[in-house]
Amino acid sequence: MRLVFMGTPPFAVPTLMEAVGQGHEVAAVYTQPPRPAGRGMAERRSAVHDAAAALGIEVRHPVRLAGELEPLAALQPDALVVVAYGLILPEPVLGAAPLGAWNVHASLLPRWRGAAPIARAVIAGDLETGVAVMRMEAGLDTGPVAMMEATPIAPHETAGDLAERLARLGADLMARALGGLERGALTVTPQPEDGVTYAHKIDKAEARIDFAGDAASVRGHVHGLNPMPGAWTTLALSGREERLKVLRVVVAEGEGEPGTVLDDALTVACGAGAVRLLEVQRAGKAPVDAAAFLRGASVPAGTRLG
Repeated sequence: MRLVFMGTPPFAVPTLMEAVGQGHEVAAVYTQPPRPAGRGMAERRSAVHDAAAALGIEVRHPVRLAGELEPLAALQPDALVVVAYGLILPEPVLGAAPLGAWNVHASLLPRWRGAAPIARAVIAGDLETGVAVMRMEAGLDTGPVAMMEATPIAPHETAGDLAERLARLGADLMARALGGLERGALTVTPQPEDGVTYAHKIDKAEARIDFAGDAASVRGHVHGLNPMPGAWTTLALSGREERLKVLRVVVAEGEGEPGTVLDDALTVACGAGAVRLLEVQRAGKAPVDAAAFLRGASVPAGTRLG
């Protein structure tokens, strides 16, 4: 089939590669424009942009899609494939291809519609999540589902870990869906009305760790915000308060006043139970495991984090 692919982050790259590998003709790729990033604030292309350029596929990166209907229609795509593009597709764009617009969404719809389904699943302590291929319509992730596949969420997995797995799972699912679409054998099922939840965009204001929660919820919060924006707490080091990102934890035994360090291995009391910090990052430093951090910082039992 002749496709137009729309996607931006690394999560979308496996689906683009799979579509090309399956022999589909990708007429063009739409992605977010290059944006300043890093310490030097140099313009950086999206992961999808880099992948498409390496494949020799035309890349378009309009700021908005309002004026793109005619250029898009001129490509004469059979279908649109959309994965974490980052722009809302106007209804005329959704109808630009005769076989429709198809989206890989990283949740078991209708749970976690919206911008941050992977992070929200981890934060909520969900035991499983998955990917869905749906036919897009005007509503926010409300379209009928063609295929869905579930996978468990392991206690040690961060949102970043899970995204890598779901990206591969979504690429495989979309490849199968496109095969069915090409044969005229792909059917869809409307989403049920029960069980709808919304995965609102992660706000930096959510990032501070509240140790008053139980240990499992603290773990979910830390892992759900890894890699971005990163959960954080504060502690006194060398006589001044510092912000410390906490990237990975494990539920541990112990009890005490929430936020209190219980031993010499960075076990911290929560509202119920405790967590042991496994990986942390000081401001301006690289992430390190707890042992490496403690070699350069004194955090004795009784220290308060918060």
